[in-house]
Amino acid sequence: MTMDVSDFDFYLPDELIAQHAPTRGASRMLVLDRTTGRRQHSTIAELPSILRAGDLLVVNNTRVIAARLLGHRVPSGGAVECFLLGPTEPASASSDSAEPIEHVRVADALVHPGQKLKPGSLMRFEGNAGVLIAEVVARHFHGRRTIRIWAEGAGDVDALVDALGHIPLPPYIKRDDTPADRERYQTVYARVRGSVAAPTAGLHFTPELLSALHDRGVERAEITLHVGYGTFKPVRATRVEDHVVEPERYEISADTETALARAKRERRRIIAVGTTTTRALEDAAARGKGHVAAGSGTASIFIYPGFHFQMIDGLLTNFHLPASSLVMLVSAFAGREKVLDAYREAVEQRYRFYSYGDAMLIL
Repeated sequence: MTMDVSDFDFYLPDELIAQHAPTRGASRMLVLDRTTGRRQHSTIAELPSILRAGDLLVVNNTRVIAARLLGHRVPSGGAVECFLLGPTEPASASSDSAEPIEHVRVADALVHPGQKLKPGSLMRFEGNAGVLIAEVVARHFHGRRTIRIWAEGAGDVDALVDALGHIPLPPYIKRDDTPADRERYQTVYARVRGSVAAPTAGLHFTPELLSALHDRGVERAEITLHVGYGTFKPVRATRVEDHVVEPERYEISADTETALARAKRERRRIIAVGTTTTRALEDAAARGKGHVAAGSGTASIFIYPGFHFQMIDGLLTNFHLPASSLVMLVSAFAGREKVLDAYREAVEQRYRFYSYGDAMLIL
């Protein structure tokens, strides 16, 4: 049975797209029973009283890079923007850069103005923390470039990126980033640098809420999935099956493998915090035929209705874009009609949508 992308569309007034983050831990939360379709209105602060002792909460500990660099072209001085599409990597020893190779990094990036930034073009980004120089070394489809990047004076490239760069707020947030976004667009447990977008379901947690969950007897485990720019990729196909999601790298520790296996063995619920955590767990389970093994992988699965979930029993997530791959993932877990009914009620009740919006708990 084929499905049309339009089957996952819904009406969303622009004013419900959250432009600023609420106080952390103060969001509303719509709770959906995926068996009965029953809905109740709550808050994220009530999560410890809703979950059970013994539940295993799995979070994504990725940290967002300050991926948006603003500077100028060399030698013309024209304005330039460079959006890093992931963490920098060590440069190959075959690099012909004049800089010492141990101080040079490479990365994929989107650059603007693209037509003027051909291979060999140089860019300069500077601020109180120092100076970064980038060179375009290869041109790819859809405006992508491979760049070499180094710090003037052979400093730490990644540290300078985080100091000079801007937080890459999603395109539907119609404002410039502020100093406050540097902290607010990270989860409180973010520690592994690598994403260009936040795992937004985790933005609701405070240290106090995590402590309350622990006291309740809710166990916590971590995975790392670095969220890529493809998370904002619109679904341009007419049929759902024709859409392709971009792969994202993930890492699962031995401790998390043990915690997941124990929870499954003891028939305790596994609650994924976010669609990114869900993709990592379900991709690993598919590869392991029901068992999630420690190690790294690349999540390339596209989860839409008809998908067989092997790991998760619950999902905490935000409210997603109409006709998006993430709405399809949530619909695969809870049922399309139940999800769209819940979304319609969320609109009626004036919930806040998207990255800085409110939460939805599906059990």
